[in-house]
Amino acid sequence: MPPTLASLVQHSALKLTVRAGEERLDTPVRWAHVSELADPVPYMEGGELLLTTAMTLDAGNPEAMRRYVKRLAGAGVVGLGFAVGVNYDATPQALLDAARDEGLPLLEVPRRTPFLAISKAVSAAIAADQYRAVTAGFEAQREMTRAALTEGPAAVVARLAAHVDGWAALYDASGAVVAAAPEWAARRAARLTADVERLRERSAPASAVVGGTDDRVELQSLGSGRRVRGALAVGTGAPLGTAERYAVHSAIALLTLTTERSRSLQAAEQRLGAAVLRMMLSGEPDHARAAAGDLYGGLLDAPFRLLIAEPAGERDPGAEPPLTALTDALETAAARTGEALLAVPEGDDRLVVLAGDGGAVVSACDAYAEKEAEEAGVVVGLSAPTGPIAAASAYKQAEQALSVARRRGRALVEHEELAAGSVLPLLADDAVRAFADGMLRALYEHDATGRGDLVASLRAWLSRHGQWDAAAADLGVHRHTLRYRMRRVEEILGRSLDDPDARMELWLALKATGGAPPR
Repeated sequence: MPPTLASLVQHSALKLTVRAGEERLDTPVRWAHVSELADPVPYMEGGELLLTTAMTLDAGNPEAMRRYVKRLAGAGVVGLGFAVGVNYDATPQALLDAARDEGLPLLEVPRRTPFLAISKAVSAAIAADQYRAVTAGFEAQREMTRAALTEGPAAVVARLAAHVDGWAALYDASGAVVAAAPEWAARRAARLTADVERLRERSAPASAVVGGTDDRVELQSLGSGRRVRGALAVGTGAPLGTAERYAVHSAIALLTLTTERSRSLQAAEQRLGAAVLRMMLSGEPDHARAAAGDLYGGLLDAPFRLLIAEPAGERDPGAEPPLTALTDALETAAARTGEALLAVPEGDDRLVVLAGDGGAVVSACDAYAEKEAEEAGVVVGLSAPTGPIAAASAYKQAEQALSVARRRGRALVEHEELAAGSVLPLLADDAVRAFADGMLRALYEHDATGRGDLVASLRAWLSRHGQWDAAAADLGVHRHTLRYRMRRVEEILGRSLDDPDARMELWLALKATGGAPPR
């Protein structure tokens, strides 16, 4: 505790006597300052015990003393020490009345007590309080360091809450609460999600103070670089003291270490992950398992999904790379559920990820892609569930799904959609439309002269699998007329309708154009 007026009064060597303001003696004293100025207020910061002999004061003038004391109280002076036996043998009644009216503590200083002794006592008490704070801070740091090494981030949060005599909560990169102490604090912390979101939009390190006087909450960003990796909330009933501030700073350092790995370690893990992925794609799953060890848990032995993500288009140079944001979202989901995750960047424009089938990581990818679809942040292709032996096939599936997602203008496509759906949506491509227009243009030009309806006849004949009578009936013409038209189609296109490849290409061309003539 810092020194107070009460502790100075109880100091046996000072022999101070309380003459007014007895009810405010528990006020902390930040410093003891001697001034004989008639108006020392411009030189005050607040929290001082002002010492004076009234050398330049008209201490017997009630009106002058009222103005003097009122200005001192307004400036935040916590007490007035008046020396008797120097200029006045006793405390003047005018000063005493003014101090009582204003509620300002007035301490009478005997002649044998020099002001220097009071200043030394205040200074020594402040130094002792700071030493206790530093000692308590170091003790908190030791406790939280042990907790971080043996129990993890949640234990650090619990120790911090105990040291600040309040509550604490840890948020991940997405703004979700991952640890809180005491247990009830999780509900309080969840109400600060919007404040944490605003903090994450600022470059690290960043801080903010929210809440009221009864529940003051400090938010601190976590991260050693410009990107925010998480946030720490500390709730107390009053501003943090020196010891509590040391504890908070220690917790920030420890939690930053646990939430953000060093760049060299991260680079090493990425290189190992890339090597493991290459082994799997080369058909060497056993070697991949041996290289990975326990790093990826049981991911390489269970059904997994392979996804490939790329930026959807041009992005703002000042904005966070979309693949970086996607990686953060997937790593957060994996950390929250304890899932294994293998994420391998391929340059700045591609991310390859292996994640457990049906797990939180795949769900997070789907949710992120859906959120980013309107902003054209990322485009993702997702393979069907597979195992290590078929990793190369899964990679090809993800690439195919990625290609379709780009053509369709979608943020995410699963390969299973392609296998279960129709091939016709795949024809929604400018190159396919151009091919179809070129193949059918001569027929449309022929029909435009009014010399027959070759396009409609071709469509009817193909839809009836070459059955003359059925196709002619659909057209309302004689079958000989239809035969003549099909010979004209062959002559104009220079291809035989007996060729199954020609029939297939013509049918797909008709489907791709939707019956509309070339432009």
